[in-house]
Amino acid sequence: MRIQRAAERYAGGDPEAGIDTRHAFSFGPHYDPDNLRFGALLACNEERLAPGAGFDEHPHSHTEIVTWVVRGELTHRDTTGRATVVRPGDVQRLSAAAGVRHVERNDGTEPLVFVQMWLAPREAGGEPEYEVVRGISDATPYALPAAGALLHVRRLELGERTAVPDADSVYVHVVRGAVRLAGEELTAGDAARLTAAKDLALLATADAEVLLWEMRAAEV
Repeated sequence: MRIQRAAERYAGGDPEAGIDTRHAFSFGPHYDPDNLRFGALLACNEERLAPGAGFDEHPHSHTEIVTWVVRGELTHRDTTGRATVVRPGDVQRLSAAAGVRHVERNDGTEPLVFVQMWLAPREAGGEPEYEVVRGISDATPYALPAAGALLHVRRLELGERTAVPDADSVYVHVVRGAVRLAGEELTAGDAARLTAAKDLALLATADAEVLLWEMRAAEV
């Protein structure tokens, strides 16, 4: 198990433009050859956008982009013609495939906080795809077969326990609150990377919201 504390994330974004980003993985000027990816996961960015702030149209390719809104409303537009507002409890997925351009903004009057995660698809190319799943539940994980991954959302009350999936790779990101994992206390913004996870559990030491990526190695 490797733990990354919130304070160890790389600072990014454009604070003067109302964009505050915290990167968990090597990104842009924060190049770290030992922190390029974990399993299929390439990025886990905590984003905070002030009202009116956002990312202008920019390209992506060969990436599965999954977004979890924590607070506020995210306005999404892309070159496939989709225009959507994503709210807390929704999962947004943009499969960039051979190439797509998109815009993401805070067009509301309140601060926007979201977690955006990039995963590597097992096969490159194809046509871009987009979907939003509204009000995802804790009981049903969000499947991302293109990357061999499942996203589990856990909303825990103080003292509640939940199993960690047994998998080749599991990435645990604490959105808010606090949990204990294998004797380690994790609080908001902290993450744990587990290899060959087996018979582990999270214990909420405060009311908490946690994202867990369950990732399987591709069969040879």
